Amino acid sequence: MADFSKIAVLGSGSWATALVKILCENNSNVGWYVRNENIYEHLLHEGHNPNYLSSVEFDTSRLSLYTDLNEIALAYDVFVIAIPSFYLDSSLETLTASIENKIIFSAVKGIVPERKMLVGRYLSEKFNVPETHLGAITGPCHAEEVALERLSYLTVASTNILLAKQMKSKLDCNYIRTETSDDVVGTEYAATLKNVYAIAVGMAHGLGYGDNFISVLISNAMREMKRFIKHVDNKKRNINKSAYLGDLLVTAYSIFSRNRMLGNMIGKGYTVKAALVEMTMVAEGYCGAKTAYELSESFSGKYPIMHCVYQVLYEKESAKKKMKALSLVLN
Repeated sequence: MADFSKIAVLGSGSWATALVKILCENNSNVGWYVRNENIYEHLLHEGHNPNYLSSVEFDTSRLSLYTDLNEIALAYDVFVIAIPSFYLDSSLETLTASIENKIIFSAVKGIVPERKMLVGRYLSEKFNVPETHLGAITGPCHAEEVALERLSYLTVASTNILLAKQMKSKLDCNYIRTETSDDVVGTEYAATLKNVYAIAVGMAHGLGYGDNFISVLISNAMREMKRFIKHVDNKKRNINKSAYLGDLLVTAYSIFSRNRMLGNMIGKGYTVKAALVEMTMVAEGYCGAKTAYELSESFSGKYPIMHCVYQVLYEKESAKKKMKALSLVLN
């Protein structure tokens, strides 16, 4: 049986920092793998992450900081991975310690692009982690609101519902409410696709479309998401629950949404390259759009919003023209 008191986070971005903050509420010690030496030193001596959510002050007596991935893998039983999806494969290249018997929850909001796999399947195939040892942590939740301790909601999913409940107990606090689910595949895909659709919403906003159009765009995006997830995993699920619809809404509308921000910049006339360079944080939807598009090509049904985003991001199509064409097929 895994010891949930030995819990650690892998990653040093804003979402990883927010998760460490949450876990410190209920745990006397939280392990934290930080690959960047500057962030590591700053956390060690100043008690905050200089690059992300720098307003969050940590009690360093509750943290065990690591820069060696194998060292932390040997020291802890339960891991929360919060490394952006397109860095994940390269970030874990140095991992030689066995993690077959570890409990691992993915807080990654994307598909591993090199393999076109959800993180759970990737960990299962590459590191032989059994499905019953895996789970996912999804929103609707922005790291910035966690930093401000605004009431936020998380979904913890695992096919092993006992694990989901144990993780829930480590996350619930004054400003975090969690619910459990057995729909790992559905929640992981929803966490990926909502970023793609938020880019579309951002483009529409940047182009000057109003709330009326954007509400229709999001309504259609929800139906697309439902078709996509049903195709990859045809099981009964309530797509209107927070892990699906709620996460889409907050990512599409929030001023904290980096994916909406990317789309907004493109809608205002930035090239994709210029927008990506100017952004200081990772927009998971950029890579997610390519992977989702490639998967959808083999699916039945239509995915016009997903295809619109892909064509603007990767085929250098005009955002204005593609959004105009999209407006003619929405209902």
